[in-house]
Amino acid sequence: MAEQLTPLADDRALLGRTSTAERVSDILRSRIAEGYFPPGTRLSEDGIGGALGVSRNTLREAFRLLTHERLLVHELNRGVFVRVLAVEDVEDIYRTRRLVECAVVRGLGEPPYALDALAEAVAEGRRAARETDWKGLGTANIHFHRELVALAGSERTDELMRSVFAELRLAFHVVDDPRRLHEPYLTRNQQILQALQTGDRDGAEKLLAVYLDDSLERIVDVYRRRVGQEG
Repeated sequence: MAEQLTPLADDRALLGRTSTAERVSDILRSRIAEGYFPPGTRLSEDGIGGALGVSRNTLREAFRLLTHERLLVHELNRGVFVRVLAVEDVEDIYRTRRLVECAVVRGLGEPPYALDALAEAVAEGRRAARETDWKGLGTANIHFHRELVALAGSERTDELMRSVFAELRLAFHVVDDPRRLHEPYLTRNQQILQALQTGDRDGAEKLLAVYLDDSLERIVDVYRRRVGQEG
């Protein structure tokens, strides 16, 4: 836990003088997504509160917000833990992704589309792959889908999917071979981008739908093998 709290202390400056539970929850959400607090980790109120310099009440409110987002779970008489997803959770995440992401692409309207951020996410993924940074490639993949959703220009949709993508990272953290999981989708991200660049909205949606189905199958396969090993 001490190693995890060291970088968290660096985040203290982000809080400023108007520290709020929302800002604390933003920091913790990011750290959970980045893997500093893997699934199953017990979060220490004293340790995290001390690292961020916030009151116990503020921290508990931040924990409550993240519990509502299904990133944390409170266990009676044991404390607060980073949630460990079940197969059913993963299936529900992908069901939501398919509904939202495909609808965003379907509703884009007439080209051209504002694709600079999407193209940068693809470039970010290529850089990570060249450096054999497979965790970084997973992050770039999330960025690609976040920017895809952002094409809708809807703050509500962005907010909804921010929590969904944070939950998705919890699923990624149980994968023992991140290269095998993420590398195939770098090319597929490029294909979706190219379809949108040429104005082929329908083609991009079809590519995305197959992409999400394949990704779900891979993740569920990993989960079931892990459950079998633990059983």
